Amino acid sequence: MDPVSFFGLEATHNAHRWYLPIVPQICTGHQFLFGGCGLGAAIEALEHTTGRPVVWATAQYLSYARPPSVMDIDVTIPVAGRSISQARAVAHVGDTEILTVNAALGDRSLDARGQMIEMPVVPPPEDCVDRPRRFADDTESIMTRLELRLALGRQFDDFDGTPLPGGRSALWARVADLPETTAAKLAILGDYVPFGTQQALGLQIGGNSLDNTLRVVRLVPTEWVLIDIEVHALERGFAHGLVHLWAQDGTLLATASQSTIAREWT
Repeated sequence: MDPVSFFGLEATHNAHRWYLPIVPQICTGHQFLFGGCGLGAAIEALEHTTGRPVVWATAQYLSYARPPSVMDIDVTIPVAGRSISQARAVAHVGDTEILTVNAALGDRSLDARGQMIEMPVVPPPEDCVDRPRRFADDTESIMTRLELRLALGRQFDDFDGTPLPGGRSALWARVADLPETTAAKLAILGDYVPFGTQQALGLQIGGNSLDNTLRVVRLVPTEWVLIDIEVHALERGFAHGLVHLWAQDGTLLATASQSTIAREWT
């Protein structure tokens, strides 16, 4: 399956407008659009409209889209240079703006290249335990389409208020319906600072994303992606953190960063 089909994204007669039916399969367990799916769908619309791959894309989350609504995604391209396009996607349901995505897209030839950081040492996916879902198995959501294994961190029942050293946790993730490594797929997997926050604190505290910025480095084939999360701080009710997304061979695929509204789970 390609990302357009995965999200259910629909093209229109206007090359700059796309439709996204909001269905449970792209929503959280609370039944509103999962932030990573919103960014991923917008990235697909931007890439198809400009004909260029995303370099970076940042989403500002403004409101909630719930099933069975339909979200319109309107793409504008203020600048289309020789190798780089600067573009924007505004997503709305009726008159309610849901998210705005600003992005740069393009590709350049340059001999110089290098990866300056290394993937953390964690057990391979086959040696890691599954991470159970918070909601019942019959609650259809984006989580029912992801396979997650805990590489570094604790299960829900092990939270005792003890902070995790360095605020760092990690998950192996596989999306069976999205075998190809794409920016849209990484946008989904980059939306994991809320998971890292509960791990860092050892408390049942999650959150809603205020933003999500994806910076794409190199797309290589990989069955599993390591979601390597660093939570930097939680203060004034907001958590801030960074995610590195790694291929199994240690290639850095992308980075993502977020600020979230921290919330206690009940």
